[in-house]
Amino acid sequence: MNIKLKRIGMSECERLWKMQVEAFSELLEKYHDYEISPANESISRVKERLIQTYTYYYFIMNGENTVGAVRVVDMKDGSAKRISPIFIMKNHRGNGLAQAAIRAVEKIHGKDNWCLDTILQEEGNCHLYEKMGYRQTGETKVINDRMTIVFYEKK
Repeated sequence: MNIKLKRIGMSECERLWKMQVEAFSELLEKYHDYEISPANESISRVKERLIQTYTYYYFIMNGENTVGAVRVVDMKDGSAKRISPIFIMKNHRGNGLAQAAIRAVEKIHGKDNWCLDTILQEEGNCHLYEKMGYRQTGETKVINDRMTIVFYEKK
């Protein structure tokens, strides 16, 4: 495994958006979270985020292969940095790539003062973040009768 992060520019917006829709489509079908799912996000919303000075989108590269992407919100003002979203494409999951990507993001943006959220019912996601040192804040948000969002932080 040779994980590197490659900063995403506006010229790669459509590619990023298509990957994001594909990566999250199964979760959208499972949970019907049409309001908040990255699979249901418009390309214009991804463009808006790419323009933000505090947003850093990266392709997750394993050698020459693009295996996913991650967005980091880093205001650079001492407030908590945020991962939202991170995804690995379906045919690359289960190989430790998300862990390696989180470590790479922390190398760039610092190891401490992070937050993120995920689907409580997705035990694999919760396990990943807890293994990476994130702890549940105790805050949750019920989205619908199938899905609850759970919030994490890493101090």
